[in-house]
Amino acid sequence: MSANAANQSSLMAYQELQNLFQRLAHYRHLLALGHWDQAAMMPDGGMQARADAIAELSSLCHAQLCQPQVKDWLAAAEQAELDAWQRANLNEMRRQWQQANLLPAELVKAKSLAGARCEHGWRQQRKQNDWQGFAANLKEVVALSRQEAAIRAEHLGCRRYDALLELYEPGIDCATLDSLFGQMKSWLPGLIQQVLAKQAQEPVIPPQGPFAIAQQRELGLAAMAKLGFDFNHGRLDVSAHPFCGGVPSDVRITTRYSEDDFTQSLMGVIHETGHARYEQGLPKAWAYQPVGEARSMGVHESQSLFFEMQLGRHPAMLEQLQPLMVQAFPQQPALALDNLIRFYTRVQPGFIRVDADEVTYPCHIILRYELEKALIEGEIEVEDIPALWDEKMQAYLGIRTLGNDRQGCMQDIHWTDGSFGYFPSYTLGAIYAAQQAAAVERQLGSLDELIRQQRLGEVFAWLEQHIWSQGCLYSTPELLQRATGESLNASYLEQHLRRRYL
Repeated sequence: MSANAANQSSLMAYQELQNLFQRLAHYRHLLALGHWDQAAMMPDGGMQARADAIAELSSLCHAQLCQPQVKDWLAAAEQAELDAWQRANLNEMRRQWQQANLLPAELVKAKSLAGARCEHGWRQQRKQNDWQGFAANLKEVVALSRQEAAIRAEHLGCRRYDALLELYEPGIDCATLDSLFGQMKSWLPGLIQQVLAKQAQEPVIPPQGPFAIAQQRELGLAAMAKLGFDFNHGRLDVSAHPFCGGVPSDVRITTRYSEDDFTQSLMGVIHETGHARYEQGLPKAWAYQPVGEARSMGVHESQSLFFEMQLGRHPAMLEQLQPLMVQAFPQQPALALDNLIRFYTRVQPGFIRVDADEVTYPCHIILRYELEKALIEGEIEVEDIPALWDEKMQAYLGIRTLGNDRQGCMQDIHWTDGSFGYFPSYTLGAIYAAQQAAAVERQLGSLDELIRQQRLGEVFAWLEQHIWSQGCLYSTPELLQRATGESLNASYLEQHLRRRYL
């Protein structure tokens, strides 16, 4: 066979792979909408049928990716003359294929069914503080997750929890996180105490409800518009746990409302808008292909935290949001700008991760990381979680949770479907976001000036150029290096926190 004919044959194999992954993208589109509907719209009685449908479609995706010919296509396509984007796409295809082929189809289906049951039960069990009921379902999820971790670890030649980390943040392992979180534990407790002492001299007035849900929704939509959300390709809804789902051309974000407090839902919407802008900004030329997907969960969290923490809680941004709050709700002293700034930068150790301030937030993540790592490695069992959660909450934040599992170890949705290895992405995202913000300020000027001068478009253009439009063209370390000019540097997060809070 001539060199030209061989290249044509290799390109045909690559085209077969593109066709396959486009088909998978369409299936996953429907899966994403099924999950969104389950969380936001589905009546309780639809749970079993929905769980069966999602499991069936998940199994179909798995079977498509595990067809024998895919291995041959990957081998043949490796010899093709490809450009940088095509080569990166092929690398991502191989990574997804390897991950899928490690797991037997029956394990994929069993894990999907167990996760659906656990998540559905959690909705009521959390409200009722029913740890025993929740634990019964969680044990099955943990058992299946351990099986998955063992299979992946054997293939990768690593420890079990490292194998699950690889699913969410490729290249990050326990050794890296132990070092990173160990460093944070050396300065974070002291910083928390310094900030608490400082803020004890700065009184703040909490907003007093009730705040009508309809007005809260309108306020959230106005904030989304200010932050450039494309409503032609997305929408806002309500769920028990805020999230961003759907697909880039149809992004679904959710929040939750309380008539007693509008402030958390507003920042929740801003947070999810960061996720959504990343999805909406992914390279459209590579839609339906792996290289056109988000790089990692840590990078995804960096965008939501850039929007919420670097922008949303910035005094200059609050100055622009304050008139919208005054327009939405009855006037009261708490809505004065100086009070809102103090309120939104208030540091207070609390039970709930999603409501935590950005100074204490890493403590919530470190706690979860330490527990789920031990759980997957078999060092602890599900029955041990409440007592250990209480022990670590006392050590890190001075709070007791024993007997209060609703506000303790049952508060998150992540473990219900076996998303072990996900939690570290939140604090990695905070570190990435602080480093990106520092790069923005070096290149464009201070965020304070950019916001006050109505130049947010320049900030979004920077993010689109350096993060969003790059998809999976580069690894996370290379993406960060190219965007900021240096490798991962956690000192930017510490600098950001000290500058804002001290």
